[in-house]
Amino acid sequence: MAQIGIDLGGTKIEGVLLDAAGAVLARRRVPTPAGYEAIVAAVADLVGLLQVEATRPATVGVGIPGTVDAHSGRVKNANTTSLIGQPLRADLVARLGQDVRIANDANCFAVAEARAGAAQGHKLVFGIILGTGVGGGLVVDGVARTGPHGIAGEWGHSPLDDRDPEAPAAPPCYCGQRGCVETRLSGPAFERDYERLAGTARGAAEILSRVETGDRAARRALDRYLAFYGEGVARLLHILDPDAIVLGGGMSNNPYLPTLGRAAVEAVLFNARLDTPILRHALGDSAGVFGAAWLWSERVE
Repeated sequence: MAQIGIDLGGTKIEGVLLDAAGAVLARRRVPTPAGYEAIVAAVADLVGLLQVEATRPATVGVGIPGTVDAHSGRVKNANTTSLIGQPLRADLVARLGQDVRIANDANCFAVAEARAGAAQGHKLVFGIILGTGVGGGLVVDGVARTGPHGIAGEWGHSPLDDRDPEAPAAPPCYCGQRGCVETRLSGPAFERDYERLAGTARGAAEILSRVETGDRAARRALDRYLAFYGEGVARLLHILDPDAIVLGGGMSNNPYLPTLGRAAVEAVLFNARLDTPILRHALGDSAGVFGAAWLWSERVE
């Protein structure tokens, strides 16, 4: 049976249509609108476009930047805050006239990369999304583990201390804490840090391109980013010691992560060397669309 996967991100909504063998039949991307009702409409419209290209009705799975509370059926812990408290699944079912499965986007990403991407062949995989927000997914033998609260892998909401004495107070996070990993390692966090240092705003890709051109603020923002990255990833290794870590999201395209980023992890790791492979995604920086489509293959629990 054909399968549709939707990856609902902070800046874009991506959809994929797969045939029964897992081959890509169509892939579409639209901007994420503001407001809950507009998001529901955009997801439904995208599903409709993909259904038109299917020869028969397709299943629908959706990865979201949060999770659905098992008791209330409403979204919680979403960095797209307009989703919080909303009955997203029920609203999509009503809009589409068919059942819909929903899971955390980082879990979908991790499953996709463990099953068919960079982390194939590894038993315990931790998937990291560095994008508009920061998420994580824990996969064991190809199955995402969510835990009794549905929050396994949510490393983005563990605080990281700033060791720079000249830095301002830890930034607030939508979750109510300050200095969370998400406020340090997301794309918007990197851009805010650069703006604070340079006095002007630029996008993450441009900031990275300016590192080697003598832009001192870009270099300083990168150094701070890598220090937070090293500390955050080392903490994951101390707790889980996974067989592989795989990176996704827009900031995973940071060209310094495989070299200087890895060195930053090694510098604070509670071991003499870092043996764990830290892999770049193999299915694209929004591979979660595949994991979302595979929700109907019962690969995510």
